[in-house]
Amino acid sequence: MKPGRFRYYRAGSLQEALDLLSGAAADGKLLAGGQSLIPLLNLRLARPEALVDLNAIPGLSYIRSEGTEIAIGALTRHREMEFSPLLAEELPLLAEAIPQIGHPAIRNRGTLGGSLAHADPAAELPCVLTALDAHLVAAGPDGERVIRAEDFFTGFYATALAHQEILKEVRIPLDRRTAGWSFLEFARRHGDFALSEASVLIFTEGSSNRCTSARIVVGGSVERPLRIESVEKLIEDEISLSSQASSLADILRRAEHLAETEIQPGIAGGENSDYLSHLTGVLVRRGLESAMERWRKR
Repeated sequence: MKPGRFRYYRAGSLQEALDLLSGAAADGKLLAGGQSLIPLLNLRLARPEALVDLNAIPGLSYIRSEGTEIAIGALTRHREMEFSPLLAEELPLLAEAIPQIGHPAIRNRGTLGGSLAHADPAAELPCVLTALDAHLVAAGPDGERVIRAEDFFTGFYATALAHQEILKEVRIPLDRRTAGWSFLEFARRHGDFALSEASVLIFTEGSSNRCTSARIVVGGSVERPLRIESVEKLIEDEISLSSQASSLADILRRAEHLAETEIQPGIAGGENSDYLSHLTGVLVRRGLESAMERWRKR
């Protein structure tokens, strides 16, 4: 199939795109990398009256350090992020997740902003950026506003973006307390939609060998990225580099059980909910094991 009829606009600036959304293309969709929108158009699952192409807008593709945070422009391609030395050095959790996005052809065109605005429950970036406590900058007719990633994703393919707003930038704080990290996902084949995924961060204070806090976020099997706060509380001050192997194994088993019981799955391809719960628990446990191993090697 091919798309239905639509009016096409190519914005030359962010302000022009905002003006179009408020006027001639008020009934339209935004086009960035097109890796989600174009298939929906071809299948006629999306039939907008207009498209506003953002690709000619200058100044929205960059990765740069800004003191205590990393700023990434919304039109930055996944490939640029995948091969960024800055992200590999400063945000290894994000760097670990990006190669798992689709296939090289998808990463060549797909954009950071497009992935976040689409809010696919199986997408890697929403899960990772929620774990990293990222802040998303949205531009609209009344100016800019900043939305925490934890508040940005509101449901199944749903976000806090208003129709006349455009995602402009993502800001990710650099937390020097990070001791260990891991991103894991399970899909039937590489590049398929993830059935479940888990982002894990372990933090310490100073030279302490104890875990003082953690952020654990799951995705894929749930409608939107979900923090598993019960597991975070369990491992805070319970896990240390000097933990006995038997004690650590018990804590990790409890973490797996808590993750299983806390989520309410049922999104990923109609899979059995008990299976998805179990899968998510296993990924959380393995993610904690991987993060612990990195902590030991620091």
